[in-house]
Amino acid sequence: MSLTFLCEIGNKVLNGGAVTFDEALALTQIKENDIPILLGIANKVRDEFTGKEVDTCEIVNARSGNCSENCKFCAQSAHHKEVKLTVYSLMSEEEIVAAAKKAEIEGAYRFCIVTAGCGMKSDPDFPKILSAIERIGRETSLNRCCSLGTLETSHVKELKAAGITRYHHNLETSRSYFQEICTTHTYDERVQTIKRIKAAGLQACSGCIIGMGESWRQRIELAFELKELDVDSIPINVLNAIEGTALEDQPRLNPMEILQTFAIFRLILPTKIIRYAGGREHNLGELTPLGFLAGINGMLMGNYLTTHGRQAADDLKTVRGLGLTPLQSS
Repeated sequence: MSLTFLCEIGNKVLNGGAVTFDEALALTQIKENDIPILLGIANKVRDEFTGKEVDTCEIVNARSGNCSENCKFCAQSAHHKEVKLTVYSLMSEEEIVAAAKKAEIEGAYRFCIVTAGCGMKSDPDFPKILSAIERIGRETSLNRCCSLGTLETSHVKELKAAGITRYHHNLETSRSYFQEICTTHTYDERVQTIKRIKAAGLQACSGCIIGMGESWRQRIELAFELKELDVDSIPINVLNAIEGTALEDQPRLNPMEILQTFAIFRLILPTKIIRYAGGREHNLGELTPLGFLAGINGMLMGNYLTTHGRQAADDLKTVRGLGLTPLQSS
């Protein structure tokens, strides 16, 4: 793959053109010593289409464990009996609101309430979650999001009325690989939730976990599926293989391959938020800041659902040191 090809692709996107599936697939085959050039092109595309702002978000794991689904990567699945995990029912409203206020103090722009479980159908906790969302709106200036699993149209309407502006529901991987990761629900169930979110005029946050054994082609398939669904925010997690899960022995990705993935997603999705998410510290280590020079323009700060992340202050320092501007709620 020539340097000329990389420049042609970059100019095509910068001039408003769209990368084709075959072109994106060709970008996965470049030589390793050309990856820094690809990152630079993606960084220029990010700057051109989304500017220097970085969308910051903190989450709270408001209900942990005992999930009925068998997602192979997930420490919260009840199918993974050997995982060491603190299991608890829904936090109190006071605890959820306190977590939101802490996130605001730490500089987050968004706050997301996350619950383990398949979805909200017949879930007695749903009214309590709505109440917490409304209170966070009254007591903070945070943009409010949540991640509660699959939703029916009625749930979407109630969440919107409560003040949710964006809903998170990962596709996790491509359609062609999904059955290798989860068999207790279908890919189309996830797609339908995203479509309901978009139909209601809310923003959709949906991404993936890379490094679960998927092929490069399947990663590209996913990026184009997210493009077709017009997803607004795309979190890219990198598998942090948890002992006791079905993927505990999955080898780590090469750090340069991770950065290459970020860059290719940016070229396919030039105007969207591509968000640093779980596993970045574990898999990239000292190379973590390079993600922001590979097209990333959003991040989860602080801890994740079942693993630790960086301190929010350290993330903000990194972003500002790279000449970028973290969005803040106040």
